[in-house]
Amino acid sequence: MADLQALADALIRGDRDKTTELTQAALSEGTGPKEILDTGLIAGMNVVGEKFKANEFYVPEVLIAARAMHAALDVLRPKLAEAGIEPLATVVIGTVKGDLHDIGKNLVAMMLTGAGLKVVDLKTDVAPEKFVEACKGERAAVCAMSALLTTTMPQMSEVVKAVKDAGLGVKTVIGGAPVTQHYADEIGADGYAPDAASAVDVVKELIGAA
Repeated sequence: MADLQALADALIRGDRDKTTELTQAALSEGTGPKEILDTGLIAGMNVVGEKFKANEFYVPEVLIAARAMHAALDVLRPKLAEAGIEPLATVVIGTVKGDLHDIGKNLVAMMLTGAGLKVVDLKTDVAPEKFVEACKGERAAVCAMSALLTTTMPQMSEVVKAVKDAGLGVKTVIGGAPVTQHYADEIGADGYAPDAASAVDVVKELIGAA
C-alpha cells in the first residue's frame, strides 16, 4: 500500500526527488492518480499553506515545496488525463499592466496549482483585454490579478470592468502589497486575498469548492 502520508511529508519538506519517487512508486503500486493528488500532494500543499499563514514557513520554503509539487505533477498529469480527471476549475492570473512584479503572483499561482486548480499564468504587465481574451479562450472560472505599485492599482479596476463587460460570468480576485479589501469593494472585485494561502481559500469559495 502506497504511503501517501510520506509523500505529503516529503512535499512539505520540499524534497523534490523523494516527492517524485514516492509519486512514481504509488502509481506503480496501483494507487489511483486522484487519490495520490488529493491525499498526497494537495494534502501536503494544504499544510504548507497553513504554515505560511501562521508565519512558520516563509517564501523560500513555499517555493521549494511548490517546486517539489510541480515535479510530482509532471509524473501524475498524464495519468490524471488518462483517468479523465479534470482540475477543479481554471484560473487566469497575471500582474496588471505597467507592473513587472511577480514573486507574489508566482506564489499564488503555485498555491492554486497545489490545490488542484488549472492555472493559466499570463505573467506580468498584462493589459485588460489580454485578461479577457485568456478568460474566454480558457473558459476560466476566475480571473486573479496582482499589483505591487499604488500607481498600477487603477489597472485592476480596468480589468474588473473589462471582465464584467465581456459578460463571461468570471469571478475577479485581486491582491498585492498596497491592495485592501476596501479597494476590492470599491472597484467591484468579487474577492480579495492578503496572501497566497488566503488566495486559495478565496478562489475555492468563489467556485463553490470550499
